[in-house]
Amino acid sequence: MPVSSPVPAGARQRPARHRAARVEDWIHEVRERWARGRGHVPTVVPYTGYGSTEWVRVFCRVLLSKPVRDDETSPRRRRRRNEGIRGWRSFTSVPVGDIPVTIEVGGERIEVPADRGGVVDTRVPVRLEPGWNRAVLRTHGSEPVEAPIWVVGPGVDFGIVSDVDDTVMVTALPRPFVAAWNTFVLDEHARSPTPGMAVLYERLARQHPGSPVIYLSTGAWNVAPTLTRFLSRNLYPAGPLLLTDWGPTHDRWFRSGKAHKSENLRRLAEEFPHVRWLLIGDDGQHDEELYAEFAREHPDRVAAIAIRELSPGEAVLAGGRTKADEHGADVPWVSASDGATLADRLADIGML
Repeated sequence: MPVSSPVPAGARQRPARHRAARVEDWIHEVRERWARGRGHVPTVVPYTGYGSTEWVRVFCRVLLSKPVRDDETSPRRRRRRNEGIRGWRSFTSVPVGDIPVTIEVGGERIEVPADRGGVVDTRVPVRLEPGWNRAVLRTHGSEPVEAPIWVVGPGVDFGIVSDVDDTVMVTALPRPFVAAWNTFVLDEHARSPTPGMAVLYERLARQHPGSPVIYLSTGAWNVAPTLTRFLSRNLYPAGPLLLTDWGPTHDRWFRSGKAHKSENLRRLAEEFPHVRWLLIGDDGQHDEELYAEFAREHPDRVAAIAIRELSPGEAVLAGGRTKADEHGADVPWVSASDGATLADRLADIGML
């Protein structure tokens, strides 16, 4: 089976890297030499993707980790061989940039390079049936792993985009400490599900069979395995996580969380022009502003906007509230403090 490769990196002019990015790359190089010297090998960590019957968007990350022997008998070690890197190791393991990753899906096989943070986010032209599919991912010296992919059928005209922090789960920490919490407290049992939200999402999924449920967050890719287990344990519908890679870019010190969300919303509108989205978030960050802006730009792509109202204590921890009365979007807009009341509000406008 032939392998198609992208245009060599040297054939394209790369933008000048920010000084912070150069420093980060140097640190990665030092850590990579140290890890490889200790016998660590590339490991592909798969993430859930999505697509249509004609293409899929595949996600994964390549990290260096201690290899698992074929004769390993420990249940934990066997699980790591099957599932890749989990828990705190996903943060302390060294990312491998510019390494080729082979993707096999639907009879197609392509090879793409990981970015400087070890992340692969690529679109593959392929014909698949609607529903759950699998892509097989591997890189040189790694065990193959499977990434689940949700394929949206051509007749589906409804989907859900949901925020994560303070929308589907409550961390109850001041906003500046949420990143540290997500980094060092990786047990999904340490997070609390937002009351009634899982039932709301399950009802929406039943009401609109085949609809995609996409979790859009400013969290780092490192927390994807933990968030996936949290969503599953608390009976949220399975779906892809659209996360980001923290740290400097080629032109700035840190990535913009707002830009990450806006860019992915616009991308979803382009990829699924026949789908109208229910946008779910909270009033403690920028969800209202971002959703309202998207609704003004694409009013025909928004079915409704549902905002979870934070409690006074949660609002203080989140750094205050936004002003819902100023959204200005000409689409149905509901708000409530919990999933059960949001369900009632959505039923009032015919969404349930």
